[in-house]
Amino acid sequence: MEGTGQDAIARALALGVLRDAAVGDRLVVRAHHGGGAQDALGVIVARTASSVTIDTRRGPVEVALADVVAAKPVPPPPAPRPRRP
Repeated sequence: MEGTGQDAIARALALGVLRDAAVGDRLVVRAHHGGGAQDALGVIVARTASSVTIDTRRGPVEVALADVVAAKPVPPPPAPRPRRP
């Protein structure tokens, strides 16, 4: 149901999250990608007027702000578990 009022509200909230986030903040961003959507989870490493770059476990991902569907801050990853003896 693209184009609904709720979609517009979610997009506006996501862009607000990205506007308020600083380089070094950790978040997840969902953006249109081809025929579906793709998530980028990681730390913001760069920002321009039209995009944000997220450093993910698979490397940096540049996300166009025009493609953003949702975004939210996330806590740091948990500490690694100690190995069993």
